Amino acid sequence: MTKVALVTPYYPPKIGGVERYVAQLAQGLAGETDFTPVVITTRAKGLRTHRSVEDGIEVIRLGAWFRVSNTPLSPLWPLQVRRWLRRTEAQIVNAHAPVPGLGDIAILASGQRRVVFTYHAGTMHKGAEGSGLADRIIAAYERFVLPRVFDRCDVPVPVGPSSLAAGKPGAVLITPGVDLARFTPGETASRGRELVYVGRMDRTSSWKGVDVLINALSLLGDIPGLRLRLVGEGDALPDHLALAQRLGVRDRVDAAGALAGDELVRAMQTAAVLVLPSTTDAECAGTVLMEAMACSTPVVASDVGSLAYVVNDGEAGIIVPPADPVRLAAACRELLTDPERAAKLGAAGRARAEAMFAWPHLVGRYAAVFAGLTLERSTSTKRSTSAR
Repeated sequence: MTKVALVTPYYPPKIGGVERYVAQLAQGLAGETDFTPVVITTRAKGLRTHRSVEDGIEVIRLGAWFRVSNTPLSPLWPLQVRRWLRRTEAQIVNAHAPVPGLGDIAILASGQRRVVFTYHAGTMHKGAEGSGLADRIIAAYERFVLPRVFDRCDVPVPVGPSSLAAGKPGAVLITPGVDLARFTPGETASRGRELVYVGRMDRTSSWKGVDVLINALSLLGDIPGLRLRLVGEGDALPDHLALAQRLGVRDRVDAAGALAGDELVRAMQTAAVLVLPSTTDAECAGTVLMEAMACSTPVVASDVGSLAYVVNDGEAGIIVPPADPVRLAAACRELLTDPERAAKLGAAGRARAEAMFAWPHLVGRYAAVFAGLTLERSTSTKRSTSAR
């Protein structure tokens, strides 16, 4: 068995697309493959390293000394990552970004190990009011640091066509996936008139576009019984609820908090429409879209990142221009008032999820990438030995 270190800045129980992606990959590799995963990530609190087994996966959580925006950092990580790669006997490093820091350090500290770099976003420029300094730092990182990291990796993996890893030499596209046995269609009669958003709601992630969605809701006041359910947490939630109050729709907005397991599946099964209103290419593939599609729930998403690739406009849902509440409201209205079209898109979404986004197939692609690197290393070692 070959050990693969999956290095990611965050990991469940923290909720997010990258977190779910890495968790599903770890579980898939731990199944019927020739690779044993070990996760190296960060702690939510505390400075000391914590080592445990979670759902059968070895997880090493490093302490973070401080955080800049959503980025955890520690000056000890170069030493700690080298030590844990050695102690776990990892032969392959699979780092996940775009959050800079831990993944970059793992790649640059990987030594002779083979490196796979999975990049989950396009540019991380926020473009929001007050983000000038952050955008300048991001621009410098993407211009000067990120190219060196890509140069060091053996196989870049974009999770969508808009990822900054796309187009790099030797790139292998591996999108997020969905557990089709868990995310299944619900009863058609159970669907109400509820728009559902699933994702984080941090002030540093204003590009998720929740404010655009609330503005769109205010344009749909003539639809009886319509509600918006916000699934997720973050320090921007009070801001969103205050906006809903100012627009006169606060009584139609439900803050459900972070949902997981059967509760999350049920929220998607009963939604009339799953909406992902992101405004920049920081949103790449949109795992929640795939999960909703697997539940036969029609989706509305912005034309940013790789969302149009996931949905295929008019097949599983509707793609609209970003930051346009009028067009967003019109798309939601179309699905809310035309149940036959909504059902058709929902059924097509399930079929598309089965054909393109089933996790066993995607894990198999990773296993093939890892196997290729293992074979190359073995061949190289034999040649070196013969030369002596």
